Amino acid sequence: MSSHNFLFVSADAALVTDLAWQVHGEGHDVKYYIEAENDREIGDGFVPKTDDWRGEIEWADVIIFDDIWVGDDVGTGELARELRERGKAVVGGSPNTDRLEEDRGYAMDVLEEHGVNTIEHHVFEDFDAGIQHVRENPAPYVIKPLGEVQNVKRLLYVGNEDDGSDVVDVLRAYKKAWGHRMKGFQLQRKVEGVEIAICGFFDGEEFVDRVNFNFEHKKLFPGNIGPSTGEMGTSMFWAGRNKLFAETLGKLEGWLADEGYVGSIDVNCIVNESGIHPLEFTPRFGYPTITLQEESLESSTGQFFYDLAHGNSPEPEVHEGYQIAVRIVLPPFPFDDEKTYDESSRNAAVVFETDSREGIHLEDAKNVEGQWRVAGDNGMPLVVTGKGETMQKAREQCYERVDDVIVPNLYFRDDIGERWMDGDGDRLQAWGYLGPET
Repeated sequence: MSSHNFLFVSADAALVTDLAWQVHGEGHDVKYYIEAENDREIGDGFVPKTDDWRGEIEWADVIIFDDIWVGDDVGTGELARELRERGKAVVGGSPNTDRLEEDRGYAMDVLEEHGVNTIEHHVFEDFDAGIQHVRENPAPYVIKPLGEVQNVKRLLYVGNEDDGSDVVDVLRAYKKAWGHRMKGFQLQRKVEGVEIAICGFFDGEEFVDRVNFNFEHKKLFPGNIGPSTGEMGTSMFWAGRNKLFAETLGKLEGWLADEGYVGSIDVNCIVNESGIHPLEFTPRFGYPTITLQEESLESSTGQFFYDLAHGNSPEPEVHEGYQIAVRIVLPPFPFDDEKTYDESSRNAAVVFETDSREGIHLEDAKNVEGQWRVAGDNGMPLVVTGKGETMQKAREQCYERVDDVIVPNLYFRDDIGERWMDGDGDRLQAWGYLGPET
């Protein structure tokens, strides 16, 4: 295998540390840039760093952006487009694909224009207008903030009352507490069914044949209760271009090619016997999804992204069974409380009961003279993964590895993957979504 030069760019928070570490460990030359000052120690001792990513552009064979954000603004898609115009191979989006995440109304418009059915949705810039809409059209709704405040995951609210009264109450509270930051929000009609994300890797012209199907676990506590987090864990499997793919991402293949998009893109959906209902896009890596995808790649991760960025029609070898990832977190996650973090988590030692690091992946961690330590101030040091022929086997392997991790005050969800075994898989099969490839 040839060695390549990879430049990883976190133009805001440090998210892609583990992928950089994996590629570096395969023997490629890596340099990693982190913009956010509080995150700059993340990855120290694991990954070579640079303080000036622009000064490394000519050195790099591949440039990889990990998110759509440049500080508080959307912008890596514009950077990626400029670099491509200079002839560089880039994993990243475009201004329009960035907008899929930042502007949920625009995302629904793109889906509809390409023949994808969408859930009833409305975008508001005024809280009172949203409240009036719910009163005039009583039903359960999901509140999805727009703009940079959507990164505050606990602001997403899923209504429960048939008359929408709880949504009205929450909108009133948001108007008082967040009106100065929330530039708008989408109200999406709530739909019952199985929540599943269809994730494809796009090489600038077409999707890679292997499609990833994953199930996010966003709530803090087992049983899917408590505050929303970015994500507490993921279960997944790989398949071909089945009905789920063909009726969602497959219809956007030409549009993504026109945009020059390169990288991972997924659309999260609610699926039931009446159809597939897209909810939102992630036009970038998902976290910790990309960590689990790395674990399930059985061919070279670095070569896969090199081929993806150069449009070389990559054909990755992937694990054929099931995979799960569990996020290990520390107080006060998912909240911000500097005093609690300083007392309970900052710079804490990460200890392992065995010498094996199989399935252990970096998030907010650093290596100080051989000792793994918690880094940054987010309280998300590690992701632990497992895989197996069945979801139960994947769970057993993952949680055995979790038991080997020792960090004071750590916590995690112990039910990742159970939804599949409790009926989600059977329902998807019965509704005909997991049948033969198209």
